[in-house]
Amino acid sequence: MFLHSSLSLLLTFLVGEASASYRDLGIPASSSTVEVRVFNVQNATLINEAHAFIHPIVPGHENASFTDHAFLVDHKESQKRILIDLGFRKDVLNYAPSITPFFTSGVVQIESLAKDITDLLRDGGISLESIDAVIWSHTHFDHIGDMSKFPNTTRLVIGSETDTSTFPTFPNATLQESDLAGREITKINFTTASLNFRGLSAIDYFGDGSLYLLNTPGHLPGHMSALARVTPTSFVLVGGDVFHYAGQMRPRPAFQTNFPCPAHLLEETKSSISTDFFWSPHSEDGAFDLRSRAQQLLAISDTPDSFYAAPITAQVSQDKVAAFDADPDVFVLIAHDISLRSTLPYFPASLNNWQAIQLKEKTVWNFVDKTNPGFVFGPM
Repeated sequence: MFLHSSLSLLLTFLVGEASASYRDLGIPASSSTVEVRVFNVQNATLINEAHAFIHPIVPGHENASFTDHAFLVDHKESQKRILIDLGFRKDVLNYAPSITPFFTSGVVQIESLAKDITDLLRDGGISLESIDAVIWSHTHFDHIGDMSKFPNTTRLVIGSETDTSTFPTFPNATLQESDLAGREITKINFTTASLNFRGLSAIDYFGDGSLYLLNTPGHLPGHMSALARVTPTSFVLVGGDVFHYAGQMRPRPAFQTNFPCPAHLLEETKSSISTDFFWSPHSEDGAFDLRSRAQQLLAISDTPDSFYAAPITAQVSQDKVAAFDADPDVFVLIAHDISLRSTLPYFPASLNNWQAIQLKEKTVWNFVDKTNPGFVFGPM
Protein backbone atom coordinates (compact mmCIF):
# COMPACT_ATOMS: atom_id res chain seq x y z
CA MET A 1 0.00 0.00 0.00
CA PHE A 2 2.80 2.39 0.93
CA LEU A 3 4.69 1.51 -2.28
CA HIS A 4 1.56 2.12 -4.37
CA SER A 5 1.00 5.53 -2.74
CA SER A 6 4.64 6.52 -3.19
CA LEU A 7 4.57 5.56 -6.86
CA SER A 8 1.36 7.54 -7.33
CA LEU A 9 2.90 10.61 -5.74
CA LEU A 10 6.03 10.23 -7.88
CA LEU A 11 3.95 9.85 -11.03
CA THR A 12 1.88 12.92 -10.12
CA PHE A 13 5.08 14.88 -9.54
CA LEU A 14 6.61 13.81 -12.83
CA VAL A 15 3.45 14.52 -14.80
CA GLY A 16 3.21 17.90 -13.11
CA GLU A 17 6.75 18.70 -14.13
CA ALA A 18 6.11 17.62 -17.72
CA SER A 19 2.96 19.70 -18.01
CA ALA A 20 4.35 22.84 -16.37
CA SER A 21 2.07 25.84 -16.70
CA TYR A 22 1.92 29.50 -15.75
CA ARG A 23 0.59 28.46 -12.30
CA ASP A 24 4.06 27.07 -11.52
CA LEU A 25 5.36 30.65 -11.77
CA GLY A 26 3.06 31.78 -8.97
CA ILE A 27 0.74 33.80 -11.20
CA PRO A 28 -2.85 33.89 -9.88
CA ALA A 29 -5.70 32.70 -12.09
CA SER A 30 -7.87 35.31 -13.83
CA SER A 31 -10.28 35.51 -16.74
CA SER A 32 -9.35 39.14 -17.49
CA THR A 33 -7.10 39.71 -20.50
CA VAL A 34 -5.55 42.42 -22.61
CA GLU A 35 -4.76 42.55 -26.32
CA VAL A 36 -1.10 43.02 -27.24
CA ARG A 37 0.19 44.29 -30.56
CA VAL A 38 3.76 45.19 -31.43
CA PHE A 39 5.38 47.78 -33.70
CA ASN A 40 8.93 47.64 -34.97
CA VAL A 41 9.51 51.39 -34.85
CA GLN A 42 13.02 51.37 -36.30
CA ASN A 43 15.99 49.11 -37.03
CA ALA A 44 19.34 50.39 -35.85
CA THR A 45 23.01 49.43 -35.83
CA LEU A 46 25.56 50.53 -33.25
CA ILE A 47 28.97 50.57 -34.92
CA ASN A 48 31.69 48.70 -33.00
CA GLU A 49 29.50 48.59 -29.89
CA ALA A 50 28.55 44.90 -29.58
CA HIS A 51 31.19 44.56 -26.85
CA ALA A 52 29.12 46.92 -24.67
CA PHE A 53 26.25 44.42 -24.69
CA ILE A 54 27.69 40.90 -24.91
CA HIS A 55 30.72 38.68 -24.49
CA PRO A 56 32.39 37.04 -26.35
CA ILE A 57 32.60 38.95 -29.64
CA VAL A 58 33.33 36.68 -32.59
CA PRO A 59 35.29 38.40 -35.40
CA GLY A 60 32.94 40.00 -37.89
CA HIS A 61 30.24 40.69 -35.29
CA GLU A 62 31.61 43.85 -33.73
CA ASN A 63 28.53 45.88 -34.70
CA ALA A 64 25.27 45.50 -32.78
CA SER A 65 22.11 45.45 -34.90
CA PHE A 66 18.72 45.71 -33.23
CA THR A 67 15.02 46.12 -33.74
CA ASP A 68 13.25 48.77 -31.65
CA HIS A 69 9.88 47.53 -30.47
CA ALA A 70 6.92 49.38 -28.98
CA PHE A 71 3.96 47.46 -27.57
CA LEU A 72 0.33 48.55 -27.71
CA VAL A 73 -1.85 47.10 -24.95
CA ASP A 74 -5.65 47.34 -24.95
CA HIS A 75 -7.63 46.67 -21.78
CA LYS A 76 -11.14 46.01 -23.01
CA GLU A 77 -12.92 46.17 -19.66
CA SER A 78 -11.74 49.70 -18.82
CA GLN A 79 -11.40 50.83 -22.45
CA LYS A 80 -7.88 51.97 -21.55
CA ARG A 81 -5.01 51.75 -23.97
CA ILE A 82 -1.34 51.93 -23.05
CA LEU A 83 2.01 51.86 -24.81
CA ILE A 84 5.07 50.10 -23.45
CA ASP A 85 8.14 51.93 -24.77
CA LEU A 86 8.21 54.25 -27.78
CA GLY A 87 11.40 53.56 -29.71
CA PHE A 88 13.57 56.36 -31.09
CA ARG A 89 12.27 59.84 -31.67
CA LYS A 90 12.32 60.88 -35.32
CA ASP A 91 14.37 64.07 -34.87
CA VAL A 92 17.30 62.45 -33.11
CA LEU A 93 19.33 65.65 -32.94
CA ASN A 94 16.68 67.04 -30.60
CA TYR A 95 17.52 64.58 -27.86
CA ALA A 96 19.30 66.00 -24.81
CA PRO A 97 22.84 67.20 -25.68
CA SER A 98 24.37 64.25 -23.78
CA ILE A 99 22.70 61.90 -26.30
CA THR A 100 23.17 63.59 -29.68
CA PRO A 101 26.90 62.65 -30.04
CA PHE A 102 25.80 59.02 -30.53
CA PHE A 103 24.23 60.20 -33.79
CA THR A 104 26.59 62.97 -34.94
CA SER A 105 29.57 60.61 -34.51
CA GLY A 106 27.91 57.89 -36.53
CA VAL A 107 27.94 55.36 -33.69
CA VAL A 108 24.16 54.90 -33.97
CA GLN A 109 22.88 54.38 -37.49
CA ILE A 110 19.12 54.11 -37.93
CA GLU A 111 17.68 52.38 -40.97
CA SER A 112 14.88 54.92 -41.42
CA LEU A 113 13.82 58.06 -39.60
CA ALA A 114 10.80 58.66 -41.81
CA LYS A 115 8.34 57.74 -39.05
CA ASP A 116 8.22 57.38 -35.29
CA ILE A 117 5.67 55.58 -33.11
CA THR A 118 3.21 58.49 -33.27
CA ASP A 119 3.21 58.30 -37.09
CA LEU A 120 2.78 54.53 -37.02
CA LEU A 121 -0.12 54.80 -34.59
CA ARG A 122 -1.93 57.39 -36.72
CA ASP A 123 -1.29 55.33 -39.87
CA GLY A 124 -2.97 52.43 -38.09
CA GLY A 125 -6.01 54.46 -37.07
CA ILE A 126 -4.94 54.81 -33.42
CA SER A 127 -5.35 58.36 -32.15
CA LEU A 128 -2.78 59.67 -29.68
CA GLU A 129 -5.66 60.95 -27.56
CA SER A 130 -6.74 57.34 -27.00
CA ILE A 131 -3.47 56.47 -25.21
CA ASP A 132 -4.17 56.56 -21.49
CA ALA A 133 -0.56 55.97 -20.44
CA VAL A 134 2.95 55.38 -21.73
CA ILE A 135 5.06 52.95 -19.70
CA TRP A 136 8.81 53.36 -20.09
CA SER A 137 10.65 50.15 -19.31
CA HIS A 138 13.57 52.52 -18.66
CA THR A 139 14.86 55.87 -19.89
CA HIS A 140 17.46 55.02 -22.51
CA PHE A 141 16.95 57.15 -25.61
CA ASP A 142 15.83 54.25 -27.79
CA HIS A 143 12.80 53.70 -25.54
CA ILE A 144 11.52 57.17 -24.63
CA GLY A 145 10.55 58.52 -28.08
CA ASP A 146 9.17 62.06 -27.97
CA MET A 147 6.61 62.38 -25.20
CA SER A 148 5.88 65.98 -26.17
CA LYS A 149 3.86 64.65 -29.13
CA PHE A 150 1.34 63.02 -26.79
CA PRO A 151 -1.47 65.05 -25.22
CA ASN A 152 -1.09 66.00 -21.56
CA THR A 153 -3.90 63.55 -20.76
CA THR A 154 -1.46 60.69 -21.47
CA ARG A 155 0.13 59.67 -18.20
CA LEU A 156 3.76 58.54 -17.92
CA VAL A 157 4.56 55.44 -15.86
CA ILE A 158 8.14 54.79 -14.71
CA GLY A 159 10.04 52.78 -12.12
CA SER A 160 10.53 54.60 -8.83
CA GLU A 161 14.34 54.43 -9.10
CA THR A 162 14.34 56.18 -12.49
CA ASP A 163 16.58 59.23 -12.72
CA THR A 164 14.20 62.05 -13.68
CA SER A 165 16.74 64.86 -13.76
CA THR A 166 16.39 66.89 -16.96
CA PHE A 167 18.42 69.14 -19.20
CA PRO A 168 19.12 72.08 -18.96
CA THR A 169 18.85 72.08 -15.15
CA PHE A 170 21.28 69.16 -15.15
CA PRO A 171 23.65 69.58 -18.11
CA ASN A 172 24.54 65.87 -18.37
CA ALA A 173 20.98 64.61 -18.02
CA THR A 174 19.70 62.22 -20.68
CA LEU A 175 16.12 63.46 -20.32
CA GLN A 176 14.92 66.96 -21.11
CA GLU A 177 12.05 69.01 -19.76
CA SER A 178 9.75 68.22 -22.69
CA ASP A 179 9.93 64.51 -21.81
CA LEU A 180 8.11 65.06 -18.53
CA ALA A 181 6.49 68.49 -18.58
CA GLY A 182 2.77 68.98 -18.11
CA ARG A 183 1.70 65.40 -17.52
CA GLU A 184 0.91 63.09 -14.62
CA ILE A 185 3.85 60.87 -13.73
CA THR A 186 3.27 57.62 -11.86
CA LYS A 187 6.27 56.00 -10.18
CA ILE A 188 5.99 52.25 -9.60
CA ASN A 189 7.45 51.36 -6.22
CA PHE A 190 8.13 47.65 -6.05
CA THR A 191 9.03 47.76 -2.35
CA THR A 192 5.28 47.84 -1.70
CA ALA A 193 4.48 44.95 -4.05
CA SER A 194 2.43 42.15 -2.49
CA LEU A 195 2.95 39.74 -5.40
CA ASN A 196 6.07 37.81 -6.33
CA PHE A 197 6.49 35.58 -9.37
CA ARG A 198 9.62 33.40 -9.26
CA GLY A 199 11.57 36.11 -7.45
CA LEU A 200 10.18 39.02 -9.48
CA SER A 201 8.19 41.57 -7.49
CA ALA A 202 4.95 42.24 -9.35
CA ILE A 203 2.25 44.92 -9.28
CA ASP A 204 -1.20 44.29 -10.75
CA TYR A 205 -1.58 47.30 -13.06
CA PHE A 206 -5.33 47.15 -13.73
CA GLY A 207 -6.17 45.26 -10.54
CA ASP A 208 -7.71 42.28 -12.35
CA GLY A 209 -4.74 40.07 -13.24
CA SER A 210 -4.61 41.12 -16.89
CA LEU A 211 -1.33 43.06 -16.73
CA TYR A 212 1.46 42.94 -14.19
CA LEU A 213 4.50 45.20 -13.96
CA LEU A 214 7.65 43.30 -12.94
CA ASN A 215 10.78 44.56 -11.21
CA THR A 216 13.74 43.61 -13.45
CA PRO A 217 16.65 45.81 -12.36
CA GLY A 218 20.23 45.88 -13.59
CA HIS A 219 20.18 47.34 -17.07
CA LEU A 220 19.32 50.79 -15.74
CA PRO A 221 17.91 51.98 -12.39
CA GLY A 222 14.14 51.71 -12.50
CA HIS A 223 14.08 49.11 -15.28
CA MET A 224 10.86 47.12 -15.30
CA SER A 225 9.07 44.62 -17.50
CA ALA A 226 5.42 43.76 -18.08
CA LEU A 227 3.52 40.47 -18.04
CA ALA A 228 0.37 40.63 -20.17
CA ARG A 229 -2.33 37.95 -19.91
CA VAL A 230 -3.54 37.46 -23.49
CA THR A 231 -5.79 34.46 -22.82
CA PRO A 232 -6.83 33.24 -19.37
CA THR A 233 -3.88 30.81 -19.40
CA SER A 234 -1.22 32.40 -21.66
CA PHE A 235 0.99 35.46 -21.43
CA VAL A 236 3.35 37.77 -23.29
CA LEU A 237 6.25 39.01 -21.17
CA VAL A 238 7.44 42.37 -22.49
CA GLY A 239 11.02 42.40 -21.26
CA GLY A 240 12.41 45.76 -22.33
CA ASP A 241 16.19 45.42 -22.13
CA VAL A 242 16.38 42.50 -19.71
CA PHE A 243 18.51 41.11 -22.53
CA HIS A 244 19.44 42.31 -26.03
CA TYR A 245 20.42 39.10 -27.82
CA ALA A 246 18.47 35.85 -27.60
CA GLY A 247 21.79 34.11 -26.92
CA GLN A 248 22.00 35.94 -23.59
CA MET A 249 18.91 34.05 -22.43
CA ARG A 250 19.25 30.72 -24.23
CA PRO A 251 19.91 27.82 -24.17
CA ARG A 252 19.28 26.64 -20.61
CA PRO A 253 18.31 23.12 -19.49
CA ALA A 254 14.62 23.78 -18.76
CA PHE A 255 14.27 25.75 -21.99
CA GLN A 256 15.84 22.97 -24.05
CA THR A 257 13.55 20.40 -22.41
CA ASN A 258 10.36 22.29 -23.26
CA PHE A 259 11.55 23.76 -26.59
CA PRO A 260 14.06 21.44 -28.26
CA CYS A 261 16.07 22.98 -31.05
CA PRO A 262 14.75 21.89 -34.48
CA ALA A 263 16.79 19.04 -35.94
CA HIS A 264 17.99 20.96 -39.00
CA LEU A 265 19.30 23.83 -36.86
CA LEU A 266 20.82 21.43 -34.36
CA GLU A 267 22.78 19.82 -37.19
CA GLU A 268 23.79 23.20 -38.63
CA THR A 269 25.14 24.48 -35.30
CA LYS A 270 27.72 21.70 -35.18
CA SER A 271 29.77 23.60 -37.74
CA SER A 272 28.31 27.13 -37.59
CA ILE A 273 28.94 27.84 -33.88
CA SER A 274 32.66 28.38 -33.38
CA THR A 275 34.29 26.08 -30.85
CA ASP A 276 37.10 28.64 -30.54
CA PHE A 277 34.60 30.82 -28.64
CA PHE A 278 31.88 28.44 -27.39
CA TRP A 279 32.03 25.04 -25.71
CA SER A 280 29.88 22.38 -24.10
CA PRO A 281 30.56 19.00 -22.44
CA HIS A 282 29.95 17.01 -25.63
CA SER A 283 31.64 19.44 -28.01
CA GLU A 284 34.79 18.57 -29.91
CA ASP A 285 37.20 20.87 -31.71
CA GLY A 286 35.33 22.14 -34.75
CA ALA A 287 32.10 20.37 -33.76
CA PHE A 288 29.89 22.23 -31.30
CA ASP A 289 27.24 20.30 -29.38
CA LEU A 290 24.27 22.54 -28.55
CA ARG A 291 22.21 20.01 -26.61
CA SER A 292 24.84 19.59 -23.89
CA ARG A 293 25.25 23.35 -23.42
CA ALA A 294 23.80 24.05 -19.96
CA GLN A 295 24.15 27.82 -19.93
CA GLN A 296 23.28 30.67 -22.24
CA LEU A 297 25.72 31.27 -25.08
CA LEU A 298 26.35 34.97 -24.43
CA ALA A 299 27.33 36.75 -21.22
CA ILE A 300 26.38 40.29 -20.23
CA SER A 301 29.10 42.80 -20.97
CA ASP A 302 30.86 44.11 -17.86
CA THR A 303 33.26 46.43 -19.68
CA PRO A 304 33.62 50.02 -18.38
CA ASP A 305 31.40 51.23 -21.23
CA SER A 306 28.80 48.48 -20.80
CA PHE A 307 25.20 49.43 -21.55
CA TYR A 308 24.30 47.51 -18.39
CA ALA A 309 24.56 49.80 -15.37
CA ALA A 310 24.82 46.87 -12.93
CA PRO A 311 25.84 43.70 -14.84
CA ILE A 312 25.60 41.33 -11.86
CA THR A 313 22.12 42.57 -10.96
CA ALA A 314 21.14 42.37 -14.62
CA GLN A 315 22.27 38.73 -14.70
CA VAL A 316 20.09 37.95 -11.69
CA SER A 317 17.11 39.50 -13.48
CA GLN A 318 17.89 37.44 -16.57
CA ASP A 319 18.08 34.27 -14.49
CA LYS A 320 14.65 35.00 -13.03
CA VAL A 321 13.11 35.76 -16.42
CA ALA A 322 14.60 32.48 -17.72
CA ALA A 323 11.90 30.58 -15.78
CA PHE A 324 9.27 32.44 -17.81
CA ASP A 325 11.18 31.90 -21.05
CA ALA A 326 11.13 28.15 -20.45
CA ASP A 327 7.42 28.06 -19.57
CA PRO A 328 5.09 26.88 -22.38
CA ASP A 329 2.48 29.46 -21.34
CA VAL A 330 4.74 32.52 -21.63
CA PHE A 331 6.21 34.15 -24.73
CA VAL A 332 9.09 36.45 -23.80
CA LEU A 333 9.63 39.40 -26.14
CA ILE A 334 12.25 42.10 -25.70
CA ALA A 335 12.73 45.46 -27.34
CA HIS A 336 15.68 44.62 -29.55
CA ASP A 337 15.57 40.96 -30.63
CA ILE A 338 16.52 41.26 -34.28
CA SER A 339 16.27 37.48 -34.73
CA LEU A 340 12.47 37.95 -34.83
CA ARG A 341 12.40 40.79 -37.35
CA SER A 342 11.12 38.73 -40.28
CA THR A 343 8.85 36.37 -38.34
CA LEU A 344 7.08 38.34 -35.59
CA PRO A 345 3.51 39.36 -36.52
CA TYR A 346 3.61 43.14 -36.36
CA PHE A 347 0.72 45.61 -36.01
CA PRO A 348 -2.12 45.40 -36.90
CA ALA A 349 -1.77 41.69 -36.13
CA SER A 350 -2.47 40.63 -32.54
CA LEU A 351 -0.07 38.53 -30.48
CA ASN A 352 -2.90 37.04 -28.43
CA ASN A 353 -2.99 33.81 -30.43
CA TRP A 354 0.76 33.17 -30.21
CA GLN A 355 0.24 29.89 -28.38
CA ALA A 356 -2.46 28.61 -30.72
CA ILE A 357 -0.30 29.19 -33.81
CA GLN A 358 2.84 27.82 -32.07
CA LEU A 359 4.69 31.07 -32.64
CA LYS A 360 7.10 30.45 -29.80
CA GLU A 361 8.12 27.02 -31.09
CA LYS A 362 8.62 28.50 -34.57
CA THR A 363 10.80 31.44 -33.56
CA VAL A 364 12.78 30.99 -30.35
CA TRP A 365 15.67 29.23 -32.08
CA ASN A 366 15.92 31.73 -34.95
CA PHE A 367 19.05 33.17 -33.38
CA VAL A 368 21.16 30.05 -34.09
CA ASP A 369 20.27 30.02 -37.79
CA LYS A 370 23.46 31.22 -39.49
CA THR A 371 21.39 33.14 -42.07
CA ASN A 372 19.52 35.08 -39.36
CA PRO A 373 20.67 38.63 -38.49
CA GLY A 374 20.71 37.59 -34.82
CA PHE A 375 23.41 34.99 -35.42
CA VAL A 376 26.71 36.09 -33.81
CA PHE A 377 28.36 32.76 -33.04
CA GLY A 378 30.65 32.11 -36.01
CA PRO A 379 33.08 34.19 -38.09
CA MET A 380 31.47 36.05 -40.96
